[in-house]
Amino acid sequence: MQDSDLDDLFATARRHSVGASPDLMARVLADAEAFQPRSAALRAVPKPRRWAALLAAIGGLPALAGLSTATLAGLWIGFADPTGVNVVTDMILASSEVTETLDVMPAYDDFLIEG
Repeated sequence: MQDSDLDDLFATARRHSVGASPDLMARVLADAEAFQPRSAALRAVPKPRRWAALLAAIGGLPALAGLSTATLAGLWIGFADPTGVNVVTDMILASSEVTETLDVMPAYDDFLIEG
């Protein structure tokens, strides 16, 4: 087979170009449309409730558990009236001694005093 024979075959193929049948093209396009992504229907997002918003603001359930524990501990200490604390506060409040305080942070007036 010569190069001229190939050229003749290619020229014949160009003249008689066979395209896809319209029926085939319609089926291919129908399949393509079936696989196109469709947007999902948008749902309205419910407005967060006040308690849910408060819970989210403080840090969720772990923070709520910590706050609850601290609150219960404070109530328990307040109502249980621990004896050790009473002894210490009685010693401080019932003493008739006057204690002198040392001012480690002098005021501006202290620098103005001459003498």
